[in-house]
Amino acid sequence: MLSGVLHTEVAINTSILIMDAFVTMKNYLSNSLIEQNFYKNMLLDHDDRIKILENNFNNKTFSNEIFYDGEIYDAYSLLLKIIDTSKKNIIVIDNYVSKELLDVLSKTNKDITIYSKNLDNNLINKYNSQYSNVSFKINNRFHDRFVIIDESNVYHCGASFKDLGKKCFAINKIKDEKMIKELLNRL
Repeated sequence: MLSGVLHTEVAINTSILIMDAFVTMKNYLSNSLIEQNFYKNMLLDHDDRIKILENNFNNKTFSNEIFYDGEIYDAYSLLLKIIDTSKKNIIVIDNYVSKELLDVLSKTNKDITIYSKNLDNNLINKYNSQYSNVSFKINNRFHDRFVIIDESNVYHCGASFKDLGKKCFAINKIKDEKMIKELLNRL
C-alpha cells in the first residue's frame, strides 16, 4: 500500500514487482486449474471406461459353451461361475443328483431347490445333517438338465451334472422369456 502512495524510485519498483508477482500468481493458478481440469477429466474418462470393463466382466453372459472329453475342470468352473451369479435363489433340475453336485452347492449360501426323479435318501440325509441350503423335490417331468438363477436366467446342460466334462456336451443360456416362463410353470 505504501508503494502506491510513495513516489520514490524504490516504491515504484516495489509496486511493479508486486504487480508482476500478482500476474505470475494469476497465470500459475489459471494454468494449474486448467491442468487440474484436464487431469480430472482424464481420470473421470478412465474411471468410466474401467466401470464399463468391470460390468462386462461381472455380467458375462454365457450363451453357448461346448466342452470336450476330459474338460472336467473347465465344465465345473463354468457351473460355479453360473451359480455365483445368483443373488437370491437357484433351481437345479437333474435326474441324477450326485455327491459332486452337492459338493458344488454346499459352497453357496443361496436358497437352492433341486428337482430330480432319482433322489438317494441316504445322500440327502447326510447332506441335510450338515447343510440347510437345499430343498429336494421329486419331479419326473424333465429329461434334460437345467440351472435356473433367480428365476430369470436359465441354463440348459446337455450332460448330467455328475458327468460334466466326461464326454462332449454343451451348456447354453436360454434367452427366450416365454420359454423361461413356461419352464418355471412346469416345476
